[in-house]
Amino acid sequence: MKEYKNSIYKIITPSGSGTGFKVAGHDFVITNYHVVEGSKTVAVEDHNKDRYIAHVVMANPEVDLAFLKVDALKDRPGTIRLDPDRQVTDMQKVYINGFPFGMPFTVTEGIVSSANQPMNGKNYVQTDAAVNPGNSGGPMLDEDGYLVAVTTSKFTKADNVGFGIKHTDVIKEINDFNFNDDKFRVKCNSCGNYIEKETGFCPYCGAKINPDVFEEFEPSHFAMFTEEALKELGQNPVLCRVGRDYWEFHQGSALVRIFTFDKDYLFAVSPLNQLPKGDLNDLLTYITSNPVPPYQLAIYKNKIYISYRTHLSDIYSGRRDEIKKYLKELILKADEMDNFFKDRFGCEMSIESKKLDEDPVEIIKKSENTAQQFKEDAISKKRSDDNIVEKLKKLKELYDMALINEAEYHEKKVELLKQL
Repeated sequence: MKEYKNSIYKIITPSGSGTGFKVAGHDFVITNYHVVEGSKTVAVEDHNKDRYIAHVVMANPEVDLAFLKVDALKDRPGTIRLDPDRQVTDMQKVYINGFPFGMPFTVTEGIVSSANQPMNGKNYVQTDAAVNPGNSGGPMLDEDGYLVAVTTSKFTKADNVGFGIKHTDVIKEINDFNFNDDKFRVKCNSCGNYIEKETGFCPYCGAKINPDVFEEFEPSHFAMFTEEALKELGQNPVLCRVGRDYWEFHQGSALVRIFTFDKDYLFAVSPLNQLPKGDLNDLLTYITSNPVPPYQLAIYKNKIYISYRTHLSDIYSGRRDEIKKYLKELILKADEMDNFFKDRFGCEMSIESKKLDEDPVEIIKKSENTAQQFKEDAISKKRSDDNIVEKLKKLKELYDMALINEAEYHEKKVELLKQL
């Protein structure tokens, strides 16, 4: 399954997260409609934790499928294969690929319990492989990397039962879609036409269309406040959203989470570093000295955190601008502090940290240092070789003057030549 991993992405929306994937020969990302419901612009995340803007360009609520256009991923071809004639049979082995509960990528193995399980007027692929929220929209693959179904976790009231939208249904949706722009379109499942403008009835066949499909979620006042701060830092809020009133993103190497707690408090927190082994006295003395007010440093489960908390009512007070300033500075401080703890106390970065490409200036410096060292080594080597040549000359003079015999001459000569 490793060769297909890089074609599978985490889908991140204001309502939560799911999974999507690219198939060979097509640029768009496929996922469940219910994963992106209420959004026309979402984020996709690759396995390097890099996020990209994605536009929902096709929604078919009846089939529970959606297509996303991601311009930044256009040059990354999909590797998951399609074959409308490939048979799915009971008891065959399948693999569920995705990001369950928003966690890192996983693959679970199972068998097809039923290749045609009728539910709600449609046939699904049923499997005993573990399917959880977050797996929705991910590919169910066979052993050869062919698509068996698109996993859906809409039906979660039974244990050890997972379902997928049949690959033939998915292929039909792919073949019907022939657009290259970023427009949001809803497919009428009755006549197969695509609708661009909000309506309650299909303009082509008159079938009823749920107008809610065209609606986007309304951000809360708190969300607008938070996203103002993110924009001022140069962050794209769409790429930061991981749920309603919940944001998670990397500022430099540091992961930052912003959320509400108990509907009363605004929290901003960042897991910075792991505690090092050995004597912690100096580190604990620093952490407990309250060195970064108004922020708090704390330790939880052997990990160092920095956090900021304020009551939500303060956002509506005269402290609004002050709180926004503190929020922005906390984000920047987190990126500063994880490096500080690493350099000052030898603390490894937390598992949530993002590995950054080396700074170009540092690369140039290292390159210059390497070149200088090579030059110095070459000069040193030349001096050493010149010294050996001089020794060989003197050795020959000793031999010519009969001060050493032939055997001694050859023995010494071989020793010197080995040093060249």
